[in-house]
Amino acid sequence: MSPRRRRLAPLSLALAGTFACAEPASPSMPAPPAKVEPARPRLIAAPEAGDVATIVREEAARAAGTLIVAVGAGWCEPCVAFHDAVKSGQLDQRLMGVRFLEFDIDRDRARLEAAGYKSRFIPLFAVPDAEGRASGKQIEGGIKGARAVEHIMARLGPLVAGKP
Repeated sequence: MSPRRRRLAPLSLALAGTFACAEPASPSMPAPPAKVEPARPRLIAAPEAGDVATIVREEAARAAGTLIVAVGAGWCEPCVAFHDAVKSGQLDQRLMGVRFLEFDIDRDRARLEAAGYKSRFIPLFAVPDAEGRASGKQIEGGIKGARAVEHIMARLGPLVAGKP
């Protein structure tokens, strides 16, 4: 054996032993499926102009889940309380996947009524039909004070679940 081979022999044996003892490469494991979290409820401000039925229909087509037309006003205590509860995450578990398309009664009354969204009281929460018009499935009105959100939720929960 040549002197050069004698010097490399221990290294060759060491490397051969390393590869011989190494575990065979495991087949690549597929990544676990991504955990899909249901979407938090979303508040979507309606545009200040345009046909309500068209706006509702386009928003309904934009994403899966339940779309509710919500009509309120900045001066309406139950409207503000509900909006703030959704925004703060207080209703995340109870309204998972629900989107609220918000209209202002003072600004949008005429165009809402043209699309069938009529109410004597606010807040108004309505389920739209496939054309974006009011389906007739709705709740309206609320109470002031600490129980305002619970008062709305007692009626909104069944409406969202399709059991008004």
